[in-house]
Amino acid sequence: MKSTSKIEISLINLLLVFLFSSNCLATDENAPNQTRIDLDQATKLIIKDAQNRVLGAETELIDNREVHIIKVLTPDGRIRHYKIDAETGELINR
Repeated sequence: MKSTSKIEISLINLLLVFLFSSNCLATDENAPNQTRIDLDQATKLIIKDAQNRVLGAETELIDNREVHIIKVLTPDGRIRHYKIDAETGELINR
């Protein structure tokens, strides 16, 4: 079993805070989804509390949903890909 790194735990915590705080701000049920994030916001979530260097970022349509894919170089020299659902802001996988 793979252990969870501090970076991954920080990222998950950031995403949870973002998701719950966005829902608290919604006032109109007919208003557009308040949790939708753009590519820039998704990229900032990935690098916020980590020393990752962004190598590239793009949005793709995967299984009929928009997914932000952020390619980063980690401090230990590894390349990782993070996938974030554009509609929910949820980390899909990396």
